[in-house]
Amino acid sequence: MNLRQKYEIPSNAVITIAGTVGVGKSTMTNALADALGFRTSFEKVDTNPYLDKFYADFNRWSFHLQVYFLAERFKEQKRIFEYGGGFVQDRSIYEDTGIFAKMHYEKGTMSKVDYETYTSLFDAMVMTPYFPHPDLLIYLEGSLDDILSRIKERGRPMEQQTPISYWEEMHQRYENWINSFNACPVLRLNINDYDIIHNEQSIEPIVERISYFLRQTQLLKK
Repeated sequence: MNLRQKYEIPSNAVITIAGTVGVGKSTMTNALADALGFRTSFEKVDTNPYLDKFYADFNRWSFHLQVYFLAERFKEQKRIFEYGGGFVQDRSIYEDTGIFAKMHYEKGTMSKVDYETYTSLFDAMVMTPYFPHPDLLIYLEGSLDDILSRIKERGRPMEQQTPISYWEEMHQRYENWINSFNACPVLRLNINDYDIIHNEQSIEPIVERISYFLRQTQLLKK
């Protein structure tokens, strides 16, 4: 009996992992999928035709990049549900509009017209009863110091060269976003409450919490 069966988590559940850079979304996605016997869904960065252009010229390509992300995530969300669920997803479709597109607009790297067009498109595609929202969004959170420590520890060159002020801003934007997020149920996990890299057994209490949380949200729907 695997953990999914032990804690009676539906085999067609769709769980999305969200959180700022450095909180361990990919690690949690893989560990949770292994524990539940689910498939994983990761963002496809290598095939993105706008990424390099965007980093060369934010103002010109921010709108194109965000629309591309929206289309790709929308297609992936449809694919997951058409498959019948049973997925853990790294990063949500909601973060694009609630954090990144909004940041480009507020910083002046996306025009008001482009931002309004993008948010209108997002609302029409995603914020409707017809869009297959996840059963649960797990938000990984931690203090700024903890997250900066993790970013430093994993040593990715581009992240090491990024000013700390950027990580501070992203941390605050994520907190603002999740505090008003209501598109699907949210379970918040503090990154200091588990260590799935060094202790594989620490995933079980998380699965237990997920099971309890899903049962409670189902009861509220009745």
